Amino acid sequence: MIPRASTDGRPSRRPVRRVVVALVGIDGAGKTTAASALGRLLGTTTPTLVLANPSGRRTMTAWTARLGLSVPPRILDLLESLVRAVNVLTNHLRAHRFDGVVILDRHLHCQQALRTTRGLPRGRFLAALTRMLPASDVVVFLDVSPEEAFRRIVVRGADTERVEDLRAYRAGYLGLPEFDGFRRVDADGPLPGVLDELEEIVTGEGRHLEPLPRATGRSRLIVSRRATAGRRPRGVDGAAAPAR
Repeated sequence: MIPRASTDGRPSRRPVRRVVVALVGIDGAGKTTAASALGRLLGTTTPTLVLANPSGRRTMTAWTARLGLSVPPRILDLLESLVRAVNVLTNHLRAHRFDGVVILDRHLHCQQALRTTRGLPRGRFLAALTRMLPASDVVVFLDVSPEEAFRRIVVRGADTERVEDLRAYRAGYLGLPEFDGFRRVDADGPLPGVLDELEEIVTGEGRHLEPLPRATGRSRLIVSRRATAGRRPRGVDGAAAPAR
C-alpha cells in the first residue's frame, strides 16, 4: 500500500477498503471447504485473502490418543484456546494490511461454543479478546444438522465425532450471547447453493469495495468442481488449509 501525499505535504494513507467475513459452525459444517471455495470464487473479481484459525484440536486429540493420555477438559481447552488466540491475533494483523475481502475460517466464537459443549464456563480471556479485536463485518454461521455433519465426518475419515456431541456443539453456538448478530446459512445442501448465499452476503457487506461484481457462471462452475473433486482445500494464497 503506497501512501498518497496530503495537501500539507505529509503522506496520508488512502481509505481502507476491506470487508472481513468470519465463517463458523460445528465440525462437518464445511467451513474450510466453503472458505476456500468462496475465496477462489471472489478472487476472480476482487482481491481476496483466506485465513484459517484452527485450535489444533484434531492434532492434540491424535497425540493424546497415541500416548494413551487422558487430558482434563480444562487443560485441553486452555491449550486449544491459546493456539486459537495466537492464530486469530496473527491473522487480524494480516487482515489489517490487506485491501479487499478477508475470509476467516473459524474464529474465537468456535472455542467459546466448545467450552459450553464441555460444560465449562464462558471465561473472561476469550470474551475480553473478542471485545478487543476489530469486529468482523459479518459472522456467518454455517448451520448443518448434526446428522449430516456426522455423515460428512465419517466420509472424510480424518477424525471421529459422536452425533450427541455435535448436537451439544450446535446448541453451544445457539446459546452464545452474540449469536443473534450472526448471519445464518443453511449448510445441509450442496456447496454451490451455500456459495450463492455467501457471495450474496459478502457482496452486500462490501458495497464500499468498488467494484465488487458477482462471479460469472463459468467461474462458479469451475470453483464448485474443484471444491468437490476430493482434493484437500487450499487457500487463495496456495497454502494448504490446516486441520482445525
